[in-house]
Amino acid sequence: MDTGLRHRTVHGYRRAYRMAGRGPALLLVHGIGDSSESWLPVMAALARDHTVIAPDLLGHGDSDKPRADYTVAAYANGMRDLLDILGVERVTVVGHSLGGGVAAQLAYQFPERCERLVLVATGGAGREVTPVLRLASAPLAELFLAPLRWPAVQPAVQAVLRVAGALGNDLAQDRDHVGRILAGLPAGDAQVAFSRTLRSVVDWRGQVVTMLDRCYLAEAVPTLLVWGDRDGVIPIDHARRAHAAMPGSRLEVVAGAGHFPHHADPDRFVALLAEFVAATAPARYDRDRWRARLRSLSGDDGAGAAVVDLMAASS
Repeated sequence: MDTGLRHRTVHGYRRAYRMAGRGPALLLVHGIGDSSESWLPVMAALARDHTVIAPDLLGHGDSDKPRADYTVAAYANGMRDLLDILGVERVTVVGHSLGGGVAAQLAYQFPERCERLVLVATGGAGREVTPVLRLASAPLAELFLAPLRWPAVQPAVQAVLRVAGALGNDLAQDRDHVGRILAGLPAGDAQVAFSRTLRSVVDWRGQVVTMLDRCYLAEAVPTLLVWGDRDGVIPIDHARRAHAAMPGSRLEVVAGAGHFPHHADPDRFVALLAEFVAATAPARYDRDRWRARLRSLSGDDGAGAAVVDLMAASS
C-alpha cells in the first residue's frame, strides 16, 4: 500500500500529505516538530477500512515553511482547505499533542465537517508541559537549541534521557522520539516556523491555550481520548480533566506508554480506533442545538460553573 508523500498547493504554498485506503475518512494530525511520518506505524492498518489522510502541517515536514500564521486556529483552517481540495467532505479527526489542539479547533470551527474526535495525548487541558518545551519557547532559545541537532551531541542527549529514566522521569519513555525530534530541529525558515508554532501555544509558564472553555460543545460529537500513563510531556491528569469537561467522551489509558501511545502499542491503537468508529454514529451538525449549548453557558443549568471550575483546576 502506497503511503508515500504527495503534494498539493493551498493558498500558494505547497502542502505535503499522505493518503491511502478507501472508506470513511480519517484525518491524522501530528504534533509539533513532527510530521505525517509519525502515523506510519498505524497508517497501513487503518487504511484497510478507511481513507486515511495524514498531512504535514504548514512549517513541518515536507510542507512549505513561509512567514505565516502558525496558530492552532490557522492550522484548523488549513486542514479544512486541504480537505476541500481533496474532495473530502467529512472526517473523523485524530490529533496527537499539538495536533490534538488542531483537531479540537477543527471540530469547534467547522463542526459540520467532523464526524468524530480522537485526541491523543493532546494539549489544551492545563498549563503543565515538559520543561523542554518551556525552555524552547523562551526568547533566543534558537541559539541554545541549535547544537542539539548536531550528530556529535545526540549520544549525550540520549545518555541524559537514560539517566532521567533511571531517576523515574517519564520523559525518558519517549527518548527515541525526543531524540528524533531534537535531531530534526530545523534551521532557517523552518526554525522560524517551529518557534512561531511553539510560542503560539507555550511560554515559560507552560501552555497558554485551552480547550476547556469550549469543549462542552463536543457533547454531540463522539469523542475518544487516548493517553499513555507515563506521559512526560503532557501529564495523564490532563486526560482526566479533558474527559470530565467533554460530556459523553471515552478515555482509554495505555499502560506503560509515554507521549506516543500510537507508537508504544500500535496494534492496540488501531483496534481502539477501529472499534470506536464502528461503535459510534457520525455526528450531525445541528445549528439549533449548537446555539442552545452556547447560550446554556450563561443560563441556569450549571454549565458555566462547571467550565469555570475546570479552568480554575488547570491554572
